[in-house]
Amino acid sequence: MNDVPFSEPITLKLQSVGERKVASSWEAIECMQQWPDRARGRNWRAAYRACRDALDGWRTAGLLVTGRKST
Repeated sequence: MNDVPFSEPITLKLQSVGERKVASSWEAIECMQQWPDRARGRNWRAAYRACRDALDGWRTAGLLVTGRKST
């Protein structure tokens, strides 16, 4: 399993530690493991699965965040 770098670092906003820049699938997975269980919804699972698939060589690490729905 090889780490897969992103073409451009992304910024994740974590309630417990604030903002964190990640530059690879492995770094993103490490951050996502800090999410509380109650916040692990469909989008979290999709992002986690995409990063795992990239690490396993099944897909590229191309992720695109287009916006956020208001609730």
